[in-house]
Amino acid sequence: MRLIFPLPKLKLPRLALSLPRLPRFRGRMAMADSGPEGPRIGLIRNLFTLRGEKLPARLILAALAFGGLYIALAARIVHLQVRTDEPATASRMAGSSIMTARPQIVDRNGFVMATDVKTVSVYADPRKVIDKDEAAELLNAVFPELDGNELRDRLARRNAFVWIKREITPRQQQDVHRLGIPGIGFLPENKRVYPAVQVGAHVIGSANIDNQGIAGIEKYIDGQGLNDLRGAGLGLNAADLKPVELALDVRVTHAVREELRAAVQKFKADAGAALVLDVDTGEIITHVSLPDFDPNSPAEALKPEHVNRLQVGRYEMGSTFKALTTAMALDSGKVKLTSVFDARQPLRYGRFRIGDYKGKNRPLSVPEIFIYSSNIGTARMALAVGVEGHKAFLKKMGQLDRPRTELAEGLDPLVPARWGELNTMTISFGHGLAVAPLTAAIATAALVNGGRFIPATYLKRTPEEAAKLATQVIKPETSQMMRYVMRLNAEKGSASRADIPGYYVGGKTGTSEKVVRGRYSKNKVLTTFMAVMPSDKPRYLVMTMLDEPKGLPETHGYATSGWNAAPTTGRIIERIGPMLNIEPRFELPQSPFPHVARLGVAQVR
Repeated sequence: MRLIFPLPKLKLPRLALSLPRLPRFRGRMAMADSGPEGPRIGLIRNLFTLRGEKLPARLILAALAFGGLYIALAARIVHLQVRTDEPATASRMAGSSIMTARPQIVDRNGFVMATDVKTVSVYADPRKVIDKDEAAELLNAVFPELDGNELRDRLARRNAFVWIKREITPRQQQDVHRLGIPGIGFLPENKRVYPAVQVGAHVIGSANIDNQGIAGIEKYIDGQGLNDLRGAGLGLNAADLKPVELALDVRVTHAVREELRAAVQKFKADAGAALVLDVDTGEIITHVSLPDFDPNSPAEALKPEHVNRLQVGRYEMGSTFKALTTAMALDSGKVKLTSVFDARQPLRYGRFRIGDYKGKNRPLSVPEIFIYSSNIGTARMALAVGVEGHKAFLKKMGQLDRPRTELAEGLDPLVPARWGELNTMTISFGHGLAVAPLTAAIATAALVNGGRFIPATYLKRTPEEAAKLATQVIKPETSQMMRYVMRLNAEKGSASRADIPGYYVGGKTGTSEKVVRGRYSKNKVLTTFMAVMPSDKPRYLVMTMLDEPKGLPETHGYATSGWNAAPTTGRIIERIGPMLNIEPRFELPQSPFPHVARLGVAQVR
């Protein structure tokens, strides 16, 4: 229950108070008449009055107060900007990127392939240099490589900051310090160095003098957020950054590079390239493109001959493409491993004629078409699938797109503007479609790893991560048939010179005539060999490519792949096999291809 009590009504007396009246402020005369206290009381009252006619005076006073504050702040900012004798201020004027460290780049075993070292650069505040000519002469004595006139021009500028010399030695720093020239200072910088020198150069790329990535993995790192940190003015230490782990193996890459260099010299080739790819993870274990360069001298990378041939180059891959055509035909169901195609006569299409190089001039089974590298038989298999089926198969195998990796470099393939039956016939054996060798290697790996297309990577990747990215492109049974014919080619075909005992190698040779002035040249060829080891349970694909090799007396004048790229690959496999932990098996496996055995394939003649 709520109780309400009535309040008594009280009647309060009204008080009348008389307050003293302050004089009104009416200018100087009023203040003078109001006595000694008048001006002060009048001013205070004037500030706090709310009368409209007094508002402008109050606003003017507040504006003056805030204006003085802003002037003081602006003066402080200008003061900080012109004090170039402070290293932090000089660093801001030079650009914050010089203080930003980069993460180390290491190979799959932790070997350092790129790291930062501390260095010093010389700068000047021309406004503080008293005698420009004398300063230029003294500095030119320490740095004779600098142009004296240009040095004088720099010191004559009205700028607060100019570079004198970047990345100097400790001895040069000491010599400049002894000169005692006013306005000359030093700034610490991070310089990128590459201990592995040329090994993996095209993958690593390089950084410029401002320690910014300009190519390869170095450029990839900047795109992953390092540029944003630099733009925000955050100078990081190397200890704050996690090392970038590559899939590359420095030991394997060094061995492959040596063997490839020897082959380029022996066969007098213009260039060469080699690749080792893990077929189960898509990791690129080795990437070599010769001639290569020293990333410690970034300008060398700009020379045309130092192009990354595996990813930027576009080539007609020759008979190595027959592996893709054979897999396409078998996987379509329209061709069986026991199928036979007529290869007695050349194929004619209008005025064009397609023949075989050292053909057998008889009907050939699918394995025979593969090991004898028959253009006729391969073209007939492609026609059995059809133009649209051919295009769709090459599309899902990545042959109609540019290579997609961590490296920004890469070009779209050269595809026929109008793709008809004749194009399908020639592309089936590797002519008429120019692709990056890396894309061809990735597709070939999918043919032997159970039919899974796995994007390639230059970064370390686990099998679990690879499985999430894999796409099934052919049936596992088709993959086993491809391993069978590739092994058969090493036993009885053009790949016999790559058959290293103990590694159960399989592969496919390829020789393509280069296009010179719009026509195919008979004397300039590109030779390629795709090897898989071991054939029964593939782990690695090894690709070797030689650009314009020459015939030798020991090769009987031949410059085809079986005489140069194949034996070079064999030497590479023999050398890197132990590094890749592949134990040689000198006893052949009992049942390496069980599905093929059940098909009852006839013996190859």
